[in-house]
Amino acid sequence: MKMNDRQRMRASDRDRQEVVDRLRDAVAEGRLKMDEYVDRMERAYQAVTYGDLAPLHTDLPVPGPATERRAALPAKAPAAKAPAVKALPAGEAWRGFLAGQPMALKVLWTIWLAAVSINVVVWALVSGTTGHLIYPWPLWVAGPYGAFLFAVSAAVAAIRHAPLFPARRLPSGKA
Repeated sequence: MKMNDRQRMRASDRDRQEVVDRLRDAVAEGRLKMDEYVDRMERAYQAVTYGDLAPLHTDLPVPGPATERRAALPAKAPAAKAPAVKALPAGEAWRGFLAGQPMALKVLWTIWLAAVSINVVVWALVSGTTGHLIYPWPLWVAGPYGAFLFAVSAAVAAIRHAPLFPARRLPSGKA
């Protein structure tokens, strides 16, 4: 088979994933910048033929232990044990949660927090001035709307962290 014939052959999902893995390794080695990686990764997942995939990694060294570049690299140090995960204080955890959200959701969370705060203050003042605790009606303001905002925020976070092109599985026995 000629080289030109191979360039016109259709690439498989596995071929595309191998190129993306190679690009990811290149980013980890400092050979590609993140924006280059994202651009090439998108083009790899859209590639139809081997010819579409080839230019995405031709400027990268061939992987494998037999290459001179790999032999010249210093040996990797053994991986250090990951530090224990510490719980964040409530304020930092909240900021971390909102940091990954779109501006519209940040605004909605801020409005919700302000409305709940005002309602709790009014409830506390009324309870304090009457001399006994009254029914905690601010829960009806905080609960349903807070649960709705949380569900929307969780869905947005899940969509943002989902793979752009999930690997497709072929039925068994099919090639």
